[in-house]
Amino acid sequence: MPTLNIVMVEPEIPQNTGNVARTCSATGARLHLVGPMGFTIDDKKLKRAGLDYWHLLDISYYDSLDDFFAKNQIPEDHLFFFSTKSPRRHTDVVYPDDCYLFFGKETKGLPEKLLHDHPNAAVRIPMISEARSLNLSNAVAIGVYEALRQWDFPALQWAGKLRDYDW
Repeated sequence: MPTLNIVMVEPEIPQNTGNVARTCSATGARLHLVGPMGFTIDDKKLKRAGLDYWHLLDISYYDSLDDFFAKNQIPEDHLFFFSTKSPRRHTDVVYPDDCYLFFGKETKGLPEKLLHDHPNAAVRIPMISEARSLNLSNAVAIGVYEALRQWDFPALQWAGKLRDYDW
């Protein structure tokens, strides 16, 4: 299965991070948490939002973006920075194997210098002009499933079963 990496930069709300952890667990994506975070990793709200999926999660922690980039040598064409300030749509790019989708903190998003220094890696989820942003965990889910859709949902179960009936 191709590798998909989700990078949350300085997340502030434990429930959002727990929801993202659950999305990563359900899709096989790797989660990278970049500090400082607005909560402790043992926060009850974080654990509750992730439910009982934590054992399925491949997760790494970093003190800062500098720490993250020092520990991960990533080709420029494998970086994707999701931001409302970005010039092109998230569906207009091709997500390669072992790509990294970055999402910023709830109140400020990703650092503008990071976006400015990587203009070809900046992508936006379309929305109406009056809306400031989507919920962070929803934005991550949209990004994850676009990459997986492009890869034809490898290793994911495509069909479900009814509990009380047969199809």
